[in-house]
Formats: sequence, C-alpha cells, structure tokens
Amino acid sequence: MNISILGIPMDLGAGRRGVDMGASALRNAQLAYHLRELGHTVSDLGDIHIPIPESLDKYEDQGLTFLEQVLAACSSAYQQLSVLPANTFPIALGGDHSVSMGTVAGAAQGKRTGIIWVDAHADFNTPESSPSGNIHGMPVAHLTGLGDPRLSGIAPNWHARPEDIAMIGLRSVDAHERELVREAGIAAYTMKDVDQKGITYLYEEIMERMSHVERLHVSYDADALDPSVCPGVGTPVPGGLTYREGHLLMELLSESGRVTSLDLVEVNPVLDVRNHTAEVMVGMAASLLGQRIL
Repeated sequence: MNISILGIPMDLGAGRRGVDMGASALRNAQLAYHLRELGHTVSDLGDIHIPIPESLDKYEDQGLTFLEQVLAACSSAYQQLSVLPANTFPIALGGDHSVSMGTVAGAAQGKRTGIIWVDAHADFNTPESSPSGNIHGMPVAHLTGLGDPRLSGIAPNWHARPEDIAMIGLRSVDAHERELVREAGIAAYTMKDVDQKGITYLYEEIMERMSHVERLHVSYDADALDPSVCPGVGTPVPGGLTYREGHLLMELLSESGRVTSLDLVEVNPVLDVRNHTAEVMVGMAASLLGQRIL
C-alpha cells in the first residue's frame, strides 16, 4: 500500500496533559520502518500545528473546552486527508481522540465508511451530556451529526451512519451517554461481550452487520488495551483487552481486506515506561497492515 502518516499532536480535547507527545512517541517506536519492512511505501506528512494549552487562555464555549483550537486542528486534518490520492492508506497519529472528528471524515473522502471504534470509552457524549466538557469524549457523536454544529460540520455534507459504527472494548460509559448510544442503534460491545463471546465471534458479527460497507476506518485508542499492556494512556481503565485480543482483532480486520484508514490515539509518554505503549500500538498497526507470525 501507499501509506501516508499525519501527526496531530493535540491534548486540548483531554483533561490531562501528555498525549500531545503521542505522535512523536509512535514515530520513535519506528512505525514507518516496520511498515516499510512489510513492503509498504510510507510517506510522512509531518504534524499539524497545535498550540500548547499553557499558551492559551482556557475557556469554554457552549460547554466545550478549547473549542476554537480543537475545531481548527480537526479541520486541518480533514483538509489534508480528504485530498490524498484515492489509493492512499492514511494513518493519523494522535493526540487525544477528538482528532478523529477530522481524521475519520477526511479519510472517508465523502464516501460511506464504517467505523471500528476500539476504545474503553464510547466517546458518544454531546456538550449537553458531557460531565467534563472535554471534547475527546465526544468525537463519535459529532461524526454522526449530533452535538455542536461546528464540530459536526467539519466535513461538508458527510456524516457517519450509526448503523455503520461498531465499538469494541467498552468499560467506561457515562450514564447519559449510555442512553445516547442505545438510541442511536450503534453496535456497542463491552468487555463483558468480549469475555463471553470472544473476539472472533464479535468480529464475525460486525462484518455481517457491515457487509454493505466497502470501506472501514479503524480508530484505535491505546486505552482499549488493559493498563498492564499499555500503561501510558491518559484515561486508563482496568479490565481491558489483552495483548493477544488486540492483535487478533487487527489480524482479522486485515484479512477482511476492507480497512482503508487508521487512527492511533491517546498514547501518553508522560505516563509510560520506556515508550512501551507506543511500541505496542505500532505492533497493532503492523498486524492490521499485514504482519503475521508465519
């Protein structure tokens, strides 16, 4: 494949500093090298410029913290990814998960696209339902057209359809957010589902549900994995996916031949040990893009 890497080193959508260094950590874990070893052509588009929080006056706009700067960053990501050649496989490096409002929409390039949201959190809050006002808990809602019209309108005339979204690994969902997910009809799989049915069963169910969708975007939050596997994340939640469950999901998605783009987000080197979390996430990307044991 022709792979293009774009960094969005932003933590303005989160309530904790550090994930702005995630893109650099993933590069230092030799993401490009491992993908080239698999035979892919890799180009790095560099980073979108993001102001650091200390240089800004913190404010809220309609309950959204740093709305103006988050909107600008996501719009820039959308603009860069939406004009890539059609045969390009974009990989977006976060940054907090709010970046996906721009990356998913940009990678879709106006086409119907399924979303595989691998995350401990549903990220389906709206400004009204969010307990914190942190935008990294809202990207999926905005991608479907809910929430603030400025954030939901980053891609003109495009929204994700709730029936084209599957969430895997959920274990921390806010009370009102839970109702919003149910009302939307999203396929949401908690860790209980993973424990009871297994990754392979869930994968097959998702593929059947999305059999009409030719393009899939994988948005992979490092906190989907258990903190014992990925300690360097901003919002760790015990009881997550194991190392092998994470790789198995990526290997199965790779075999589907339908994945067309990828996010790697929420790696926080400040809380990590020797860049271990970034290295694990690079391994997940490699499994998605063809790496096999034999």
